[in-house]
Amino acid sequence: MRHALLAALALTLCPLPAPAQDVAGEFDYYVLALSWQPSWCRATGDDRDASECDQGSGLDFTVHGLWPQYERGWPDHCDTNERDPSRRQTQAMDDLMSPGLALYQWQKHGRCSGLSASQYYATTREAAEMVRIPAPFDDLPRDITLPPQVVEEAFLEVNPRLSPDGITVTCKAEALAEVRICLTRDLRPRDCAPDARQDCSRPRLLMEKIR
Repeated sequence: MRHALLAALALTLCPLPAPAQDVAGEFDYYVLALSWQPSWCRATGDDRDASECDQGSGLDFTVHGLWPQYERGWPDHCDTNERDPSRRQTQAMDDLMSPGLALYQWQKHGRCSGLSASQYYATTREAAEMVRIPAPFDDLPRDITLPPQVVEEAFLEVNPRLSPDGITVTCKAEALAEVRICLTRDLRPRDCAPDARQDCSRPRLLMEKIR
């Protein structure tokens, strides 16, 4: 009993070390996250009076972010010697994501890439330009419901380099949220690690019409 008390006291006086800080540039692959803009607008953007949710915006899949990943888990908010992007740099991403989102993505994910802000944004743009949006979804005129597998299969059909294990379709409540695509560090398609394969489990999901 005495030895157990001494051991407990030692643990109290010498606490376990804190988890290691994520290190910029140390990761295994990327996830490119593409949000279905009408779903984001209904859930979040309308309450913010986001300009990208205005009627006539015509936005379908927009870039949520390019996320460094480990084979298990992911880094975020890494320390880096790279400077935060300028307003001009974040505004230059406006055709892919709002400037506010561009800054947030840099702060949470881009700092972990080991790249400068300009390099991270250029890499995000390059990744997004590699992915084709299926024609049925780039001008959706009305709300539809469909199985998540249909969305995945449509992306696979027009992006033959992707594999079924390299793409994930996510949902929030009843609606399509995102399509996530796994890429190597040099932006080649690859299978997602198991913890990144979180496909929507609903039998059908809602795709709201484009605004």
